[in-house]
Amino acid sequence: MNGALIGESLRQGATLEGICLAIRKLYRFAPPNVTPDQPPTWTVIEFEVAEDEAEKLATALTGLIDRGWYCDFSSARERVVVFPGRFFRYARGDKAGKAEAQSYGRSVGVPEAQLDWRD
Repeated sequence: MNGALIGESLRQGATLEGICLAIRKLYRFAPPNVTPDQPPTWTVIEFEVAEDEAEKLATALTGLIDRGWYCDFSSARERVVVFPGRFFRYARGDKAGKAEAQSYGRSVGVPEAQLDWRD
């Protein structure tokens, strides 16, 4: 499964260990849709994780991602979207699954313009 994690989305003191991730690309950029409480430049960590590690990664990230942020990763068949406290795993193209995840994202402060992952 492939995904991206914004370094600035992690809570202060967050540590992720015990899960094998392959970093595919690491870069910084200034996104056009930041909010006043978000940093103007983000660090993007594009990664790959084995499908059998996906749930372990998602569970770990629910405790590491700060309010107002999310991380997502996917395979050809499914998408995992992780927010603080909860994650969603649904078949790609499942509009109801995506809508449920987006609704939860709004409830934890993710800006509407950033709830734009592709299925």
